[in-house]
Amino acid sequence: MRRRTFLTAAAAAPLASLAPRVAGAAITAGAAITAGDGPYGALATAPDALGLLLPDGFTARVVATSGEVVAGSEYEWHPFPDGGACFATDGGGWIYVSNSEFGVGTSGVGGLAFDADGTVTDAYPILTGSTRNCAGGPTPWGRWLSCEEVEGGRVFECDPRGQEGAVELPALGRFIHEAACVDPDREQIYLTEDAPDGRLYRFTPEAYPSLSSGVLEVAAVSEGAVTWIEVPDPSGAFAPTRRQVAASTAFNGGEGIWYRDDIVWFVTKGDAGVWKLDAAAQRIEQIYRGIDGEVVLGEPDNITLTDTGDLYVCEDQGADQQVVLITPDGIIAPVLQLTGQTGSELAGVAFDPSGTRMYVSSQRGNGGLGITYEITGPFRTPESETTTLPPTTVKSTAVSETTRAIASTVAGDGGGTSPLVPIGIGGALVAAVGYGAYRLRTRRTSPDTHLPDNDR
Repeated sequence: MRRRTFLTAAAAAPLASLAPRVAGAAITAGAAITAGDGPYGALATAPDALGLLLPDGFTARVVATSGEVVAGSEYEWHPFPDGGACFATDGGGWIYVSNSEFGVGTSGVGGLAFDADGTVTDAYPILTGSTRNCAGGPTPWGRWLSCEEVEGGRVFECDPRGQEGAVELPALGRFIHEAACVDPDREQIYLTEDAPDGRLYRFTPEAYPSLSSGVLEVAAVSEGAVTWIEVPDPSGAFAPTRRQVAASTAFNGGEGIWYRDDIVWFVTKGDAGVWKLDAAAQRIEQIYRGIDGEVVLGEPDNITLTDTGDLYVCEDQGADQQVVLITPDGIIAPVLQLTGQTGSELAGVAFDPSGTRMYVSSQRGNGGLGITYEITGPFRTPESETTTLPPTTVKSTAVSETTRAIASTVAGDGGGTSPLVPIGIGGALVAAVGYGAYRLRTRRTSPDTHLPDNDR
């Protein structure tokens, strides 16, 4: 039997809410972003045994490898690991969820469970049968929003424990979804779109935190002021959502997005942009633009914001692949660099509840499939104590039944215009062979998937 993992009610909160908020969000107003060594100093001059360049005092280990069964589980780690987040569990443990951006009807999300000592105790699927799950975002109520990055892409609300079935959220629109974040103060969801003419969206639920119905709007920006206009047809059945409102503003490849203290932070890959949206004042500014002058941040992708106000950004580029840190005072510096894996990208940056372990994946670092790392070191954390509440009580849902139900809803990729990432003929072959084995080995047919909730 695999170990039963409970989410705490604190929940079921994502990592960012476990510690008290510090005064001011990341990157203070007016701070110029400049290159520097940052709080951890320069990267090492030679890679470690895993091919990573890290600052002094930091070490890395592999916690999951695509195409291989995760220790202590029956789950073969999914191919092309992408966006991710951490969720606290009872007893001081946590779950790291990771998207699989693989292909049409063959993607999904996996969960990786840790105990309080950081030992991997379990791994399992929490969504299967979807298409190109790229990024997403954690919710304050302890769920993971997983987004499909194809034309007509969907959003799914997933249980990190893999016990409740993933739920499709059509009200959040069907477009080339990238990432999502929740503004719990105004009870709204912000979403990015990964297209050269992508848009920034806002969803207002009818009965927060339920996301089953509500109003989807698109941003129109004029001299920094943001106006929200309702999207006529969120389903995109007759025209892509980004082309339905002529007055809406295009953002060049919307990527990671994060909310903290009235500010929505997001990045755009096409112009290496970092954006700051004041959700209270509804004003927006681009605080960094990499195509202007010297580029110190290239093709930004997944992001996470820590309780110290540090913004961590994954780069999606074939060479010089880094996780870059932007401090509250505007210093931008690499904290990790991947070597020897040209053609991959870094994705899924997230921190455990203590803030001392960082998770990140090389999306195609294992013969075209992927590697997920844990980085440990003297990361900056606020002086704080966390409160652990009793575990939530939910009715168990067999994962095998849940994933079949989700898979049955898939009807192709909607004729997407977001192409599969090229990995070369050799990489494609390895990926295809590896995925065939992956699909066979991850079918959960053992009796333990049908045990009562308190025995799993």
